[in-house]
Amino acid sequence: MKPTRRTNLPAKANAAAGVRRIAPLPPSFDGTARFTYDGSFDGLLCVLLACWESRRWPEAIQSEDAAQGGLFSETRFVPSDEARARRVWEGMLKYMPAEARTNLYKTFLSESPERELLIFRYTQMAIEAGGQDISENFGNDTVRAVADITKQMFREKHRMEAFVRFEKTHDGLFHATIEPDYDVLPLIAEHFTKRYADQRWLIFDRRRRYGLYYDLERTDIVSFDAEAGQQGSNSAVSAAVLDEREPLFQSLWQTYFDHVNIPERRNIKLHRRHMPKRYWKYLTEKQPRERHFRPIDNKQRPAQ
Repeated sequence: MKPTRRTNLPAKANAAAGVRRIAPLPPSFDGTARFTYDGSFDGLLCVLLACWESRRWPEAIQSEDAAQGGLFSETRFVPSDEARARRVWEGMLKYMPAEARTNLYKTFLSESPERELLIFRYTQMAIEAGGQDISENFGNDTVRAVADITKQMFREKHRMEAFVRFEKTHDGLFHATIEPDYDVLPLIAEHFTKRYADQRWLIFDRRRRYGLYYDLERTDIVSFDAEAGQQGSNSAVSAAVLDEREPLFQSLWQTYFDHVNIPERRNIKLHRRHMPKRYWKYLTEKQPRERHFRPIDNKQRPAQ
């Protein structure tokens, strides 16, 4: 498809004039089509290619299992094809930097209700710009929305890398359960593969019913059946298979956490800002103590 160049005002000029930039509809596009796909990122890339091939601007792009039909528009299902998806993914580099392309993938992982249309509009704008970087054109609603989602994904990724707590099973597997707000498992895979390359581990996303498994050679995506994930809490599921020394390790970690705390400098509001309470149920240091912590009384008392 031959890109059409358009003259766009710089972001600063738009802001000064008080104009909200909305991606215009190309004259050659039909804006009454609705597309569905299998819910995968490859499937979404195939939808983008189908839109460009048929010259149809999508009114809606939805996963097939959550699609809602339009009253005056037709719905077309686009099957996923790895070769066609790779063609779109590699072709994006002609119109945007690699970082901007990665941000579109993060937008998909955010599970935002408008993520598909955001990705289509951003890509279409990049094509119309003729290869010029549009990632800093924050006067445009689409660019600003993608940038905001990228920031949220970065924060959630950073929190998961910090808040994952592993438990060791009797067969030497280290496992952890998480429930992030966004689908960040693909983003944290490289971090944990490099950091824990000498041990087998499994990180399971309880909300999305899949996990990452590292077997000392490679990291794979694994899924679990629905019944296995509904058996109570993380501790209840793993108690029968934990290593016999795991309770001792957890107790030592809790003791360390309690002793490095300075009661006089306690700031609950700041603590919850850096460690939101919704993550506490999977943090070892936040579990009930079998023995209550008592600070060591090692201060010298003044002589009478």
